Amino acid sequence: MATEVYTVRSYAKGVDIAPRKVSVVASLVRNRSVADALVILDHVPRRAGLPIKKAIASAQANAVNNHGLDASSLQITTLSVTVGKRLKRFKPHMRGMALPFQKISTNILVEISGTEKPKKKPAAKPAAAKKEEEA
Repeated sequence: MATEVYTVRSYAKGVDIAPRKVSVVASLVRNRSVADALVILDHVPRRAGLPIKKAIASAQANAVNNHGLDASSLQITTLSVTVGKRLKRFKPHMRGMALPFQKISTNILVEISGTEKPKKKPAAKPAAAKKEEEA
């Protein structure tokens, strides 16, 4: 009996960190198991570690609770970091000038794959209970 592999997604949109900074941390945990990735992200001293950890933990919770996958079999298949919305802002400068800058945000996509938990077979009824049902 072959076990099927299922994929579960999780998004974190509008993270207020530049994608270049987030992708450095994402490359540390790409293509690893979920348990290893969460341990690594606990010890990363960069600010971008927290949103990536939250996205991976969310995908793990979705896989275990909503889709019935085995927590020990979960692997990160895709960890994509893309550019989000840019907010255009101005900073006041000398002699009435304004210097423009952009606040860049990031979108994080996490895809996790794993196998289904084995289904438990219903327990057999004792012989005494069977006799009571027949009577």
